[in-house]
Amino acid sequence: MSHQVTLSETRNESGSDRGTGSFGGISLQIENVSKVFAGRAGNVEALRPVNLNVEAGEFVTLLGPSGCGKSTLLSIIAGLETATTGSVMADTRKVQGPGTDRVLLFQEAALFPWLDVQHNIEFGLRQLGTPAGERRALARRFLEMVHLQGFERSYVHQLSGGMRQRVAIARALAINPAVLLMDEPFGALDALTRDRLHAELESIWSSTRKTVLFVTHNVREAVALGDRVLVFSPRPGRIVREFRINLPRPRSLEDHSLVDESAEILTVLRDAIGNDELEAENG
Repeated sequence: MSHQVTLSETRNESGSDRGTGSFGGISLQIENVSKVFAGRAGNVEALRPVNLNVEAGEFVTLLGPSGCGKSTLLSIIAGLETATTGSVMADTRKVQGPGTDRVLLFQEAALFPWLDVQHNIEFGLRQLGTPAGERRALARRFLEMVHLQGFERSYVHQLSGGMRQRVAIARALAINPAVLLMDEPFGALDALTRDRLHAELESIWSSTRKTVLFVTHNVREAVALGDRVLVFSPRPGRIVREFRINLPRPRSLEDHSLVDESAEILTVLRDAIGNDELEAENG
């Protein structure tokens, strides 16, 4: 007799159990991780060795100019890209490929246009073999969490950009990952929508305590969301400075303390860009 696996029985690539009732994040240890891509014109050094410890349930923002290796680092942590050197440990287990304990979200929501909102959210659960009744219940739960009740039967082309990102977040949360890897998820949205999603993401993080790594090139966004902000240099990327953000939550982009903190970080970022340009000019 065949046995249908429920989400609560699922084991991910790293070997850890993530039941539907299990919330919270896991720690990450990133040791000496670098990346060199082979190209026709020669090797391209995308990322210099990165060493980073992320606590379970911590929200860390990665800040830097485009092309500095932030997204490459997320892909390595997700198990979608292999590091040239070093290793990533997720909850003390070595990352050797993708796993449901780590979910990567992109700037484009990457939804399936032939599925409605309900079935987009259920997609990962279906792949895990979760029974239909449990899938429907989980989808409804996370639709409510991202404030999309009433849009269950809507299709992607009927949704705004912000709504699509809400669906993508709900789909990610439905499989109960321990780590959310977010690659500029709000970068293509208008300012008002982005501000609303900042508040919603912070609320979701506060209630679930997932571990979040969030890539951005927007300084105020990094400060508004992060427990820590890691400033990256231009390619080849490396961490040049770390800032711990002790401002009270929830945070407003217009708050004077946040603006002051952002100004200090922006100065460091500009110095890093300027120093790299000088190095390049002088060989």
